[in-house]
Amino acid sequence: MGKKISKRFQELYKKFDKNSTYAKDEAIDVIKNLASAKFDETVEVALKLNVDPRHADQMVRGSVVLPAGTGKKVRVAVVAKDAKADEAKAAGADLVGAEELIQDIQSGKIDFDVLIATPNMMGLVGKVGRTLGPKGLMPNPKTGTVTMDVAKAVENAKGGQVNFRVDKQGNIQAGIGKVSFSKEQINDNLTTFVRAINKHKPASSKGRYIKNAAISLTMSPSVTMDVLELMDIK
Repeated sequence: MGKKISKRFQELYKKFDKNSTYAKDEAIDVIKNLASAKFDETVEVALKLNVDPRHADQMVRGSVVLPAGTGKKVRVAVVAKDAKADEAKAAGADLVGAEELIQDIQSGKIDFDVLIATPNMMGLVGKVGRTLGPKGLMPNPKTGTVTMDVAKAVENAKGGQVNFRVDKQGNIQAGIGKVSFSKEQINDNLTTFVRAINKHKPASSKGRYIKNAAISLTMSPSVTMDVLELMDIK
């Protein structure tokens, strides 16, 4: 038995050719036209990369600040003390603390979307690594969340930073804005995101780096994009 396609998806499929590959601009036009939910849907991009993340030198991981932001309200927590704690508060962090913040996390109280820490606090943060790791909340220097420049990290997190990490199958997925954004904003965000992925191309990755690419909304089918065009974004 094939997977049953919902009536809503059947209607949305009438609006584009699901077997076609679209240029980036056209793909954005199509998904703008696929909005059908009662809420402001997230624009999601999915890339299949020609990498084998089991090899450390082919792990694609990093972060990028999207020019138009993500459209999401982000709650930021910072593990820091003294002057660095004051800096984090001044930059607009929602939660700032040290031992007491770690105790809250230990007791299951996780009231934030991003956790930032100064390097000297990572020993403390390590105590809750098992709680944070599976949720993707563990601070990491590669995503700029272990840093002495806490003010900049807070601004980035609030201003549209997206962290990306390739999974075991070589896939990367990220929300790059909302369907209510203008076409230009979605295009800017998509271009910025893909440029960051291209910059992280491992030297050992041979052949076509981006194997497949698709863009979709929270509640829509995927629209296939032209990978050659995306690989040209430098």
